Amino acid sequence: RFLAHAAEADGWSLEAATWFLAVCAILLELKVARLMPRHEAVDEEDLLGVSPDLVYARSLELAAFRRVTSWIARRLEEEALCVPRLAGPPPEFAHLYPDVLEKVAPQDLARLAAALLRPPPVLDLAHVTPIRYTMAEAVRAVQEQLARRREARFRELVADCEERIQVVVRFLALLELYREGKVELRQAETFGEIEVRWEEG
Repeated sequence: RFLAHAAEADGWSLEAATWFLAVCAILLELKVARLMPRHEAVDEEDLLGVSPDLVYARSLELAAFRRVTSWIARRLEEEALCVPRLAGPPPEFAHLYPDVLEKVAPQDLARLAAALLRPPPVLDLAHVTPIRYTMAEAVRAVQEQLARRREARFRELVADCEERIQVVVRFLALLELYREGKVELRQAETFGEIEVRWEEG
């Protein structure tokens, strides 16, 4: 679904593309975190699930990771055989070395120094959207709302947002809290309501 949505990227603004990549990065981090080994003991049913389809899908993903690691290990082993030449030409050929300063005049050095010492042009940042809403503020807002009622819908958590960018940051804050294990998310159907439950005591 994300790849299909990315096909429309030609018409996006810089802000829309930035937040799209941020959401993709966090979702990818959550997915990888579920595949990588954990320090705490993991119940076998939690790891594999009760669905055979889920077991098969995860086995394919783990097989893909194994193939990639094997390819990287093979490339590292092959590249380790390549070593640079450290010895230079024999001393008897030293007089054949070209004079690197033969065609360099003082005027050239002066012109180069003037170019290097010239103040850089002022960078126009008018196209960059200023940061008005931070992740810390969004996390604090979600925590305050869930501390009062423990459970809420995502629509209720963003009811006080005045701009779309606030909704995006609030959603990223929710994913961050989910990654830390502080909230539990449920969505009964695709594009359905996201139900949030506060897990931390």
